[in-house]
Amino acid sequence: MKHFYLFFLFVTTLSFAQLAPPQNLQSYYQDVDFSQTGLDLFNDLAIETAAKHTQYLTYTPGIWEASKITDQDPDNLNNVLLIYGYSDTDGNYVTDRTRSNTSTGGNQGTDWNREHTFPNSLASPKLESTGKNVPPYADAHNLRPSDVRMNSNRGNLKYITNIGADGNPITTTAANISGSWYPGDEWKGDAARIIMYMYLRYGTQCKPSFVANGETNAIDSNMINLLLEWNAQDPVSIVEDQRNAYHGDVNNAYGQGNRNPFIDNPYLATAIWGGQTARNRWGESQPSDIQAPTVPANLVASNATSTTVDLSWDASTDDTGVTSYQIYVDGEYFISSQSETSLTLNGLTPKTSYSFSVLAADLANNKSDLSDAVSATTLEDSTPVSGACITETFENLVSTVGSNDSQYTDRTWTGNDGDIWTATLARIDQVILPESKAITFDVRGTKTGKITSPMFSGGISSLTATTQRAYSGGSGNLDVMVNGNVVGSLPYGDSAQTTTISNINITGNVTIVVTENTSGGDRVTLDDLSWTCYTSLSTDDKFLEDLKIYPNPVKGSNINIDTNEPLEFGIYDILGKQTNRGIISSSAQSIDVANLKQGVYILKLSSEARSITKKIVKQ
Repeated sequence: MKHFYLFFLFVTTLSFAQLAPPQNLQSYYQDVDFSQTGLDLFNDLAIETAAKHTQYLTYTPGIWEASKITDQDPDNLNNVLLIYGYSDTDGNYVTDRTRSNTSTGGNQGTDWNREHTFPNSLASPKLESTGKNVPPYADAHNLRPSDVRMNSNRGNLKYITNIGADGNPITTTAANISGSWYPGDEWKGDAARIIMYMYLRYGTQCKPSFVANGETNAIDSNMINLLLEWNAQDPVSIVEDQRNAYHGDVNNAYGQGNRNPFIDNPYLATAIWGGQTARNRWGESQPSDIQAPTVPANLVASNATSTTVDLSWDASTDDTGVTSYQIYVDGEYFISSQSETSLTLNGLTPKTSYSFSVLAADLANNKSDLSDAVSATTLEDSTPVSGACITETFENLVSTVGSNDSQYTDRTWTGNDGDIWTATLARIDQVILPESKAITFDVRGTKTGKITSPMFSGGISSLTATTQRAYSGGSGNLDVMVNGNVVGSLPYGDSAQTTTISNINITGNVTIVVTENTSGGDRVTLDDLSWTCYTSLSTDDKFLEDLKIYPNPVKGSNINIDTNEPLEFGIYDILGKQTNRGIISSSAQSIDVANLKQGVYILKLSSEARSITKKIVKQ
């Protein structure tokens, strides 16, 4: 499998309909600059949403009590509305749309419980990683009343469109569609705006791509265009407004103090991510854009190395403006780039011929045709290998005495490396690729099947593995632990997928464990586990680890770095957008951060040999 990596930033510069909050919201949004668009507007709203979240509710009883108030059925004040429900008259309790507000608990047929619209297990790390009685697990904007069985039916399934291959709806009500979940026509806008809120409030822990299937947004690869469509197609409901008004007032007994901006105005999503134009509740939105940009011309591939190729092309034109260019490699969609007309593709395979093409997209996601393709061949890799890299194909798996290959039991085998590997609650009769062996372990419920490697020297830089859910179930994630600490996760679903966890960068002796992450769990098959080694720092560049960075948190306009040699620096916000860059030297050891707003940032420091990252907080 070929792997490509491209780090990109994007800020829109197009004009939008005027965004001016109504009088009753001007005080709440007074620190947000609504002349901004794209990720600049996203960042402003994110800071405001976090800052106003001053009352943290407990999961029990706080969320229960808040829900009885915020989700009150306007037609029956003694009931609450149940998300995904659609009928109180069909004789099926699972589909109930309303229920008595006092019927709380876990009994099927009589009770309602609390649905995590953004599932706990699909966040990375899980929502519960900081505790169940604090956000994000106990964020009332994410939790909605639901029938107990309906909640279970959804589980942790990712959202999916209800439109079939023939262009017609498969269903208009909540349903499992091929192992994913459609929330129903009445609830799809609610779900979309909740997912947008969770992304705004908790950043990359709650990426929309974790919870929804569909086309990746051209402006922000973490956003899924399906959610923008739902936000535009399903207007804000009375209950959404009453929830937002209640939680926006911290003086209410169970009010969090913050609002969901996408309920206040769905058009904010359009101003940030483009896509299908949502209603502007604060005024008139601009006319729909149906004109595609022109095809990019004169695409050139140059300066090939063993792992990179430079691409450049002539700018396209559009009636409203080009927002991004989408790069295709060997005829398959690769990734979207910034609105600039050149970039470097990284992570290519040495001595490999590639075909490149590009198309232009505007804010409404109108796309040009693909450009003429150009070819380039990467050079041979002359970089010396540092340390031994480990590959485990599971081809040496053997039957366990006294157990069938289809039984979940303890397994021991000699790995490709010649050392002993172990697994618990594992079977060896399932495969991902024909004519190949793989291992399947059970992580359902309280079961904790896992795979444990021997101890290896040489450290670990990145890890790659292929996963697939065995039998029926949902999608989820497996934890990867190095020396007892979680370093990343491997997603799994109903089809095979190969995932690489990069920048682990742990030196010395390491032991790898792959185990359960998803609450509830499934039976998961794993194959072709491998990792690259990571050697210790040399005396010359270990000084990076010992650099003093102060003050942190930053209350003033400068960060100080004690260094005896020049360093390059870059500062990035939680979405990966670079905000500052420059050089630090022994004579100029401070970084001006006066432009940074309140929030969490990543500081990257680079010497000639390597780089490190540090988290900084601006107060």
